[in-house]
Amino acid sequence: MTVAVQTGLWKLDAGASTVALKQKTMWNLVTVKGVFTAVTGGGEVGPDGSATGALTIDVASLDTKNPKRDAHLRGADFFDVDNHPEITFVVRTAELGADATVQVSGQLTVRGISRPESFTARLTQADADAVTLDAEFSVDRAEFGIGWNQLGMMRGLTVVTATLRFTRTAA
Repeated sequence: MTVAVQTGLWKLDAGASTVALKQKTMWNLVTVKGVFTAVTGGGEVGPDGSATGALTIDVASLDTKNPKRDAHLRGADFFDVDNHPEITFVVRTAELGADATVQVSGQLTVRGISRPESFTARLTQADADAVTLDAEFSVDRAEFGIGWNQLGMMRGLTVVTATLRFTRTAA
């Protein structure tokens, strides 16, 4: 796919976007999956085609289809929503490659701890008024102060997947 994304301001279409996570637990016998249902964001594409922007996730919107587990994940053992209600990802650079890949570099902040994060996204749809990106990357929970691991049940990295649709804002 060869595209030239229009310069200007873009807004996340929350209704057409998803941010999810999955984590192996119970000694790798069970995979816990969850979706953040409240995500906002936007960005700007510059004249050179590079992009910057930010995503904000309402941590309390995490839904794993298990209310008791969701309450625990929102608590101090994990996301500590009372003190850190949002996860943010600030995009410092996003560069479109010839093969519809997008090299994304930025800063991920979870529980008030910020770390650099880079990954490759895939541009799956693009026209003059909308673009859609798919991405998947892994995060080490411990780097963000989420070390709860009763009886060694939770090992390995948390996988974050996202489908993000952005629409062009009126000039």
